[in-house]
Amino acid sequence: MNRLNGNISRIEVSGNLTLAHVEVTPQLVLKAIVIDTPKTAAYLKVGQEVVLVFKETEVIIGTNSQTKISLQNQIPASINKIERGQLLSKLNLRTITGELNAIVSTNAVKTLCLKTGDAVVAMVKLNEVMLQAL
Repeated sequence: MNRLNGNISRIEVSGNLTLAHVEVTPQLVLKAIVIDTPKTAAYLKVGQEVVLVFKETEVIIGTNSQTKISLQNQIPASINKIERGQLLSKLNLRTITGELNAIVSTNAVKTLCLKTGDAVVAMVKLNEVMLQAL
């Protein structure tokens, strides 16, 4: 599991859903959709320290040649290490927030011509990020 610490900087509520904006660093704000509201979950408040949690298999890798995309959680990274398997490969990524891991198909690694040191963008869908209050 990938874990990033941050503070809730903004909250948007619609019905029983909350979109939490979490400042991980001043340059990086990530978002998570939760099926709760500030009325039903006390931790959903501006300033609350939280941990963003997401699986390695939920990280999508893009290269700098990508065009516009709907994924809002985009983390600039560089590839620190690649562990190639027959079907899947594990990428260890260096980011401004520390290390992240991604598991992608080995075919994707080949197709994107990924190698150690390459600049990439790690992306995670809003609904794949879980929040844990601290």
